[in-house]
Formats: sequence, C-alpha cells, structure tokens
Amino acid sequence: MNQEHELFWLFILAIPVASIAWTVTHEEVFREPREYCVRQSKEAPRLLKRKFFYLFTCEFCFSHYVTVLILLLTNYKLYHDDWRGYILSGFSLVWIANFYMSIYNKIRIDLKTGKLISKKEENRLKEQKKED
Repeated sequence: MNQEHELFWLFILAIPVASIAWTVTHEEVFREPREYCVRQSKEAPRLLKRKFFYLFTCEFCFSHYVTVLILLLTNYKLYHDDWRGYILSGFSLVWIANFYMSIYNKIRIDLKTGKLISKKEENRLKEQKKED
C-alpha cells in the first residue's frame, strides 16, 4: 500500500474502533454488564480483577483492545511491514478513534443542550399563554 492508502485506512478503521468502544462503554444496550463491571472494578478484592473489569468501563482503555482485534482481523500495518507497523497502527488507531469519540460526545452534549433549551422555552411559552 502507498502512504495515502495507508492513511485512508487509518481513518476508516478508527470508525469501527470508536463505534464499538463507545457502544460497550456508554450505550444503554450494554448497561447491565457495564454496571456489573463498574461494581467489580470498585469492589473486587484483588487488584488484577478490579483492573480487568475497569477496562470495560473506560472508552479509552477499551479502545486499545478493540484496536488489537481490528488489527488481527485486517492485518493493517502503518508505514512498516513488520511489528513496527503494528505498533504504529495500533497507537494511531486508538488516538484517531478517541478523537472521533470526543467529537461524538461533544455533538451529543450539544444536541441534548439544544433539546433542553427548546423544552424550557416551550414550557415558558405555554405558561405565558395560560397567563394571557
């Protein structure tokens, strides 16, 4: 692959990494297992067990493991065809995926804020109509 092609795939492969990591660590569909992992990460008697369960509650931490899975499935390497390519691609994928998740989180917050402001204004207008 030429460098442009490698960079293209870097940004494309970061999308499923971000999507999987975000879904597992934030979305409602995984709420019960995540709550169990949060509990275990705080209350497990052994340090190793606490750290293991913490990995499923932090999108940054979990994105490293998703990246390893993606690299194994795709055999993607960045700039080098040996182990160095895996190292570069791994950390690059994690970084870009976390950048994507930060953007997604910012958009979600902005949307929620907009909905709350709209709802508040709607309620204010209803109250104003009642007074008239």
